Amino acid sequence: MPQSKGYAAQNKTTPLAPFDFTRREPGPTDITLEILYCGVCHSDLHMARNEWGNAVYPMVPGHEIVGKVTHVGSAVTKFKVGDTGAIGVIVDSCRACSKCEIGEEQYCLNGMTLTYAAKDRVDGSITMGGYSKNYVVDERFAHTVPANLDLAGVAPLLCAGITTYSPLRHWNVGPGSKVGIVGLGGLGHMGLKFAHAFGAHVVQFTTSLSKKADALRLGADEVVLSTDPEAMKAHANSFDFILDTASAPHSLDPYSALLKHDAAMALVGLPEVPPVVNVTNFIFRRASLSGSCIGGMPETQEMLEFCGKHNIVADVEIIPIQNINEAFERMLKQDVKYRFVIDMATL
Repeated sequence: MPQSKGYAAQNKTTPLAPFDFTRREPGPTDITLEILYCGVCHSDLHMARNEWGNAVYPMVPGHEIVGKVTHVGSAVTKFKVGDTGAIGVIVDSCRACSKCEIGEEQYCLNGMTLTYAAKDRVDGSITMGGYSKNYVVDERFAHTVPANLDLAGVAPLLCAGITTYSPLRHWNVGPGSKVGIVGLGGLGHMGLKFAHAFGAHVVQFTTSLSKKADALRLGADEVVLSTDPEAMKAHANSFDFILDTASAPHSLDPYSALLKHDAAMALVGLPEVPPVVNVTNFIFRRASLSGSCIGGMPETQEMLEFCGKHNIVADVEIIPIQNINEAFERMLKQDVKYRFVIDMATL
């Protein structure tokens, strides 16, 4: 069995620390990836500290993974040794339900297998994530990476990227659309980049005008201070789509009041306190309130190819693995533009 090492949480209160473990034995359709970079998602912090109540310890977090293929099974067709590969939030599913059959494994009716802190469908072990040396995964759940993209910037595409790309595509955002982005963090900055690349007129909502210059640099056509009632009122009944990426508790009402008839608002953030919704704004506009969860394997590959064509990557701050606990604390203070990425060569 492949040996590995990484950084793990032993319980919800301990800092992440060095940890040795073994990966499952690679099968015929598996590849082994030497991890080069791993993004640091806010959900890694939630999971490590058991804030969602589903933690399994010891836990090696990390689900935004890019690396080099070091081994391919006898039945692998998508990769060869030396290729660049990427792994996202899920590493398996039942593969047989109606959702898996159409490539929407993230909605597997029998439950997706998360990249870490989940029961492996192959051998029953607990999956360990990308804050580590290597990963063994079935090629169906790994992705090829366009050669022109910076690999550190690619890593966050495997979660922050696909999480925002998928709802924008589902709701047909494109030229002629007026799109609002709520939140300018790891998710929000990717939603802004994608909406701009799709040709939409993009409005970035922010609670701080200190972010205006950055929002314009990232592709916003307008920046609106969401705490200014007059600025918000000026956009009433004008949006085709609003993507809410904020994970802090907040009211949806100021944004839903900006939707057109038959428009939609999609939520991809997971606030600790669920929002209370004024349904009036939706009822009298025949508007939709929806949610979206990452993307399936085909759509994730589509997203990576789109990024290659348009040279889109995340804005990142690269850190050594030894600084992961400091990065968690800085992330809580929103002190990152816009995603920490671990250089796994420092492990």
